Amino acid sequence: MSWTNGPSPDPVALFLLYLDAQRGYSPATVAAYGTDLEGVHLFLERRGKGLHDPAAISKNDITAYLADLHRRGLAKSSVCRKLSALRAFYRFLRQRKLVTEDPCAALSNPKLPKLHPKVLNVDQAVHLVESDLTPDPEGLRDLALLEVLYGSGLRVSEALGLDFAHVDLGQQLVRVLGKGRKERVVPLTGPAVERLKRYLEQRGAFGPAPREQAVFLGKRGGRLTRKQADRIVKALAAQSGVPVSISPHTLRHSFATHMLQAGADLRSVQELLGHSRISTTQRYTHLDLAQIMRVYDASHPLAKNGENTD
Repeated sequence: MSWTNGPSPDPVALFLLYLDAQRGYSPATVAAYGTDLEGVHLFLERRGKGLHDPAAISKNDITAYLADLHRRGLAKSSVCRKLSALRAFYRFLRQRKLVTEDPCAALSNPKLPKLHPKVLNVDQAVHLVESDLTPDPEGLRDLALLEVLYGSGLRVSEALGLDFAHVDLGQQLVRVLGKGRKERVVPLTGPAVERLKRYLEQRGAFGPAPREQAVFLGKRGGRLTRKQADRIVKALAAQSGVPVSISPHTLRHSFATHMLQAGADLRSVQELLGHSRISTTQRYTHLDLAQIMRVYDASHPLAKNGENTD
């Protein structure tokens, strides 16, 4: 949509370009910011305003927008995300002296309940990835995708972004591009290598274009989409009798949790997941304090002696 009513630079377009070119955000993240800001803009238009003139927006305008979201029954997490997008937008504008005031400055986020991420137990995860599917191209693709998501703990965007050049089956490694376009190398399990080999032998059945480099393909021969991947995981979970509704991200949570339960150290899991802060890994895998202390006691050279350098 058009954000501007005149020849002036479009502030939202400038902000989205900044996220892409300077912050290195993924296309999906940039698009999500754009969608959230578009929703604010459409609401403000009903008040005779808009994000084409961000200096004209007041705290009362933003408060009215948040109240409208509440009346529509939007989840608190979604409200927080939309408010976060607005804050980032105004922070960008203030840094470039395009506005002097931030109408979001005095607003607080809705208080969120502390929810643990949904995870499968080990038996459920193994049963899922060992699903009995017809060995046709789609079945082989689906099982290979499950193995990569659970066996390597990849984000769904990382798995779907894999090209041939990123996969080394001989070394059992994949090179992935994570958040902020940070690259990391992640090991593949033996079963993942075998299933990828079998799937890649049948990949041509999807009818890809000659220059298509994507590993995981959809029915029309293009790169598999997030929506398609989500449907695949949900369908296989239902077929396998998994008693909870899951998503590709559930498999990543499960990977991290099972690694830690098996004795992997927190730093190693952090590296595998591609987290920049270890606090994110702790929250991601819902570790309790006792488990964190066990990892600390087992790995810190001074912990066993009771010494303290503080």
